[in-house]
Amino acid sequence: MFSNVSLRLRNGLLLIASGLLLVGGVQAAHHSGGKAMKKDIVDTAVGAGQFNTLAAALQAAGLVDTLKGSGPFTVFAPTDAAFAALPAGTVDTLLEPENKDQLIKVLTYHVVPGKVTAAQVTGLTEATTVEGQEIKVSTSGDTVQINDATVVVADVMASNGVIHAIDKVLLPK
Repeated sequence: MFSNVSLRLRNGLLLIASGLLLVGGVQAAHHSGGKAMKKDIVDTAVGAGQFNTLAAALQAAGLVDTLKGSGPFTVFAPTDAAFAALPAGTVDTLLEPENKDQLIKVLTYHVVPGKVTAAQVTGLTEATTVEGQEIKVSTSGDTVQINDATVVVADVMASNGVIHAIDKVLLPK
């Protein structure tokens, strides 16, 4: 169950499906004791050190101010490793100014309006993204899937929402 994943995270015992252990900023941000952090989603992600590519993409897409807004937002944030796993040249192509509309579509497909915590997601089978399409949500034991991505860190609290780190970039249809 997702709540079990959250509990394991709080105890620092998370094993990441890809075999990597996220350390540093993500875990520090995560250990908020269930209270909202003073930093917004963008500053929390940047401070974590695992979302540099996402931060650059948000900047290129002009979405930084939006995600610094009052929200609340739920962001399924691909890690730098998730972006690195895309076919060669994909990120560079998306970051080109002429592909801004496509980049916005990809990034807003990772955002759900409202604040959906780990405990709340267990009752979901889908959610509508800011982009407008549905994402599929499934749980199996301690594993939570968003489409074909696995949540590797849940409930990274921010002042205007919550971040759940995922191991793949979600691509809209």
